[in-house]
Amino acid sequence: MVQPQNSIYEKVYEIVLCIPRGRVMTYGQISRLLDERLSAQGVGWALHATLSTGRSLPWHRVVNSQGGISTGRIFCFRPQLQRELLEAEGVEFDGQGRIRLERYLWSP
Repeated sequence: MVQPQNSIYEKVYEIVLCIPRGRVMTYGQISRLLDERLSAQGVGWALHATLSTGRSLPWHRVVNSQGGISTGRIFCFRPQLQRELLEAEGVEFDGQGRIRLERYLWSP
C-alpha cells in the first residue's frame, strides 16, 4: 500500500535517507524522533512497506536496540543481506553478530 506524502511513514523515510554511509540508527531511536507517534515495530513496518513500492532507501542502516540485524525473517531477503550491506560500508560486527552502537550509532 502506497502511503500519502505527508504520512508518518514518509517521516520515517526522510530520517532513514539522512543516515550516513557506515553509520546506523535503531528502530526505537527513529520512533523517539517521531515523538513515538509510531512504535519501534511500526518503524520496521514502515521500512518493510517500501518493498511493494520499489522505493530505494538505505533500510539496512536501521538496526535493533542491541545493535543486531532484524531482517532475517523477511522472506524476500537473504538472511545475511543486511549484515553484508553494512560490512560493505565498513561497519564491523562482534562475535555475537552485533554492532557496537557506541561506535556506529548516528544521531541527527
